[in-house]
Amino acid sequence: MNKRNDVGDLDIKHIDPTLYNEDLAPLKPQDRNWGAFEIFNVWSNDIQSLFGYTLAASLFLTYGLNGWAVMAAIILAGVIVMFLVNLTGKPSVKYGIPFPVMVRASMGVRGANLPAMLRAIVGIFWYGVQTYFASTAMTLLLAALFGGGDGATFLGLSSLAWISFIIVWLFQIAIFWAGIERIKHFLNWAGPLVYLVMIALMVIVWVKAGSELLPAIDTIFSGGEADTTTHPVSAFVAIVGTMVAYFAAVVINFGDFTRFVKTERQMKLGNLLGLPLNVAFFSFIALIITAGTLVLFGDALTNPSDIVERVDNLSLTIVAALTFFAATVGINLVANFIPPAYDLANLFPSKVSFKLGGLITAIIAFFVGALWVSVISQIGVPGFVNAVGAIVAPFYGIIVVDYYLIKRQHLNMQELFSSDPGGAYYYTNGWNTRALIAFGVAALFSISTVLVPALASLNGYGWLMGAGLGGLFYYGLMRQFKVDPTLAEQKTS
Repeated sequence: MNKRNDVGDLDIKHIDPTLYNEDLAPLKPQDRNWGAFEIFNVWSNDIQSLFGYTLAASLFLTYGLNGWAVMAAIILAGVIVMFLVNLTGKPSVKYGIPFPVMVRASMGVRGANLPAMLRAIVGIFWYGVQTYFASTAMTLLLAALFGGGDGATFLGLSSLAWISFIIVWLFQIAIFWAGIERIKHFLNWAGPLVYLVMIALMVIVWVKAGSELLPAIDTIFSGGEADTTTHPVSAFVAIVGTMVAYFAAVVINFGDFTRFVKTERQMKLGNLLGLPLNVAFFSFIALIITAGTLVLFGDALTNPSDIVERVDNLSLTIVAALTFFAATVGINLVANFIPPAYDLANLFPSKVSFKLGGLITAIIAFFVGALWVSVISQIGVPGFVNAVGAIVAPFYGIIVVDYYLIKRQHLNMQELFSSDPGGAYYYTNGWNTRALIAFGVAALFSISTVLVPALASLNGYGWLMGAGLGGLFYYGLMRQFKVDPTLAEQKTS
């Protein structure tokens, strides 16, 4: 079987303006220039963002679990996410299509708008939150250079914080307006640089803490800083679930990135380096620094901006602030801007381009970020991560089961962009009602694990359960519609 017969013709023959624009069209192999390094940096910046650091550090302090067990849980989550994204990334490497087009195969050419819109909502939400976190690094920088202002606040933010937030918001618009290549280059230098600064901060904290550092690490490793009495097994599984949920949105739409990757092997190598190995190393750094802050300041600080501010080294403050700003902006542009931009373009392809979708994303996200301190953050970081992840979880199971078990890894590119009632992915008026039922039942359960007090013991597992149930229900409803691979190849040849 040659590659052309396997993949089919990536030139869409009949343009349907309600389903097609150049941003959604299959990307041809010769137009893809991402490799393992770019994929590594997607995860590098995601993990190394200010929000990611805060979450990783807080896990050592929250559950009262032995530190080695926390490390093991975080690494296991990295392995699980690596496995999950290898599955969702493969179809887009093969066909060069983004998530909202890929999901048409399972949800229908019109039904795909539902997961796309839900994913867009989650992405816009994260975009706003990460914009706020990036602005804290900018606030730190401006305060170091020009002073901290008069202390007056509005919606929990000082005047300096508001200025920083607006600067970051405008900077991100300027970067994405320059295109995907500029985003890629920005990400590629931001990822490695933030590691250098984190290592430098770790060394400074280690030197300042001296011989008291190891006892502090032991205190954290024994769970001495936590107030919870959660059972160790439950705590371990909850940490794994929370970390997987943190990556959940990217897991589902990973094809938005892998459509730019040259080969599947490059994608898998980037995921291996960027997830379990990267998570392990970064968590180790977070642990050392958090223990050092316990020694130096009497508090276990989990926000890098707070740590750098207390270290009181102007040069480090300036470099660290710029670096954390760059890392957080980098992952925000890739993980939280690209998906909503595609998803909004998928709604009205003839009217909304990738850039216009991104501009809409940025405008809505402005208000999310502005309300983070006074409203949104009050529900707690782990609970927030679990809640937004649980909503979209079932789509993961549906997408994977559909591609690997129902469609047998063969898609018809022409049909994905066709609204012909006789088309392979038109189903019922463009909607796959069986997929809708699978999503609804699974989503109801997964979100209940976060919102219903009686199911609080399952908190943290919602995403994995929702994804598993979505796939299970979908397979049960669709198994009689399995595609014969031979026929699929004939159709796409």
